[in-house]
Amino acid sequence: MELVDPFIFRLAIFILSIFVGYYVVWSVTPALHTPLMSVTNAISSVIIVGALIAVAVATSESSSISLFSGVIGIFLTAINIFGGFLVTMRMLRMYKKGKKK
Repeated sequence: MELVDPFIFRLAIFILSIFVGYYVVWSVTPALHTPLMSVTNAISSVIIVGALIAVAVATSESSSISLFSGVIGIFLTAINIFGGFLVTMRMLRMYKKGKKK
């Protein structure tokens, strides 16, 4: 006997993770933003490997759902990695000492 539909259970976990992630990221002090971006870039690199595997499996088995989700995953993760490097470079430039006149 199932008490809760598995889809509803997973949806509830997803919604809770959105709220937890939002409050965790926005409560980080500015001094920790650069290390935080470095960690998210590392996580994104693992995600893009998984998306590449999904695309490889989809092309060999002709599964359109796996191919579509893999391509979307690669696209979104690539944007996240690129943006993370831009933010990290900008934050590191803020800590460099300027030339004194």
